[in-house]
Amino acid sequence: MYLPISCCTLALMLASPLPAQEQSVNPGVNSQYKDPNPDEWATKWETESREIFSLREKIVASCAIKPGMAIADIGAGTGLFTRLFAVAVGNEGKVFAVDIADKFVKYIGKTCEAAGLKNVTGVVCSEDSAKLPPDSIQLAYICDVYHHFEFPYKTMASIHQALKKDGRVVLIDFRREPGVSADWIVKHVRANQDTFTREIESCGFKLLPEPAELNHALKENYCVIFQKVEPTKENPSK
Repeated sequence: MYLPISCCTLALMLASPLPAQEQSVNPGVNSQYKDPNPDEWATKWETESREIFSLREKIVASCAIKPGMAIADIGAGTGLFTRLFAVAVGNEGKVFAVDIADKFVKYIGKTCEAAGLKNVTGVVCSEDSAKLPPDSIQLAYICDVYHHFEFPYKTMASIHQALKKDGRVVLIDFRREPGVSADWIVKHVRANQDTFTREIESCGFKLLPEPAELNHALKENYCVIFQKVEPTKENPSK
């Protein structure tokens, strides 16, 4: 059964003086999702002209999903990967469809019901937390969404808490390379791959070998994979 929930865990406060903890790193970046029309966004996102959509099967394969796993689709949007993951984990698995927009979460519920998928739970997250229960997932999938995190350290800390031991984060985002990337990417995406990697590593994650075959196929985007580790004084996440 699809069960939308608005909150389900304690708010996280980071003790470290990492930057951008009390102030958004990109105010207003999510303003267009305050009252979205899911049908309109589905026509933009779920189309062969979008690289992520056309390579969706390769992407799912790179996630190394096993039946029975629990996965969080962070910034699930219209649910493209939520539905693919729901099939991949099987009836014994679970997928959390996490999004800041309640309309997207409800839309995913309807599409999952229409597809006969009963292993999806909707979660309306906040600007600084994924709002997932502790130790509830084995994989967090963040596709073209990390650059929309207004409070990346707090949000990643909440994902760290939600992941089980040795849980993984699969991150896909746009290549931001001035002079190479499209102008809209340079203007819209706040930082490049190296910056995002350092931010995530500082929240209690280590970088794993990249999925070379997928990255060879991706042109506008890149994919990196991280594993949860215990935080240290130099690498705090809680």
